[in-house]
Amino acid sequence: MNWQKIAVPLAAMLAFGLFWEALVWVNGWPNYVMASPSDLPPAYAKYWNLFLIMGWQTLWRTVVGLLLAIAFGVLLGMVMGFSRLMRDALYPLLVGFNAIPKATVVPIVALLFVGDHNFNTILIAFMISFFPIAVSVSIGLSTLEPEYRDILRSLGASQTTIFWKIALPKTLPEFFGALKVAVTLAFIGTNLMEIVSPHGRGLGALFDSGKTNSDYPLMFAVLIALALMGILLYYVVVALEKVFAGWAERAPN
Repeated sequence: MNWQKIAVPLAAMLAFGLFWEALVWVNGWPNYVMASPSDLPPAYAKYWNLFLIMGWQTLWRTVVGLLLAIAFGVLLGMVMGFSRLMRDALYPLLVGFNAIPKATVVPIVALLFVGDHNFNTILIAFMISFFPIAVSVSIGLSTLEPEYRDILRSLGASQTTIFWKIALPKTLPEFFGALKVAVTLAFIGTNLMEIVSPHGRGLGALFDSGKTNSDYPLMFAVLIALALMGILLYYVVVALEKVFAGWAERAPN
């Protein structure tokens, strides 16, 4: 039921908050060691304007980086999915690139594009989030049953028609599954650039400010704000999945 889909996640988050509060209280941790949920509302009230401004800066750059990752990841996945040669050639390169810690790439990007703060941040968000999309689309297309292709080709269907009518719908469940992962990765990329290469923009810069001033409630408030933004984008993807790939959802037992 619809109410259950809303109530259960809210109840889970409430239980997590209560557990967090109890953990801090039982251990007697001061807020400069571990801030508790009750320490966060004053931080939001004090810095609400900065949360709005910097939260928007983080959000739009993350979304742009994610959209670029979707476009590039789908295109790359199509190339690897339809060509075994390209799949064998590109997979090692992609795995090697993805194995490089992106925190080590951030200073390089910052030096290459000095002053282009928005571009730098979007680029890191894109670089860290396109990999699962490309792999999922590639796997979905490469496992397409050859019988479908043979039948459609015998009926005169072009490669484009086969892609739109058979390959793309089959790939959608894997695509949206990867997109749910890519959403969180895009936020990680954005905040890596904002923290490692500070330029006074985004929630990463606000987190860094809290660290510099030993304002631990502010730091934890930033983390929770990032988590809530990630949850928001996740449910946007879930809504899109229900529209475009709702047929793949299994009926509850």
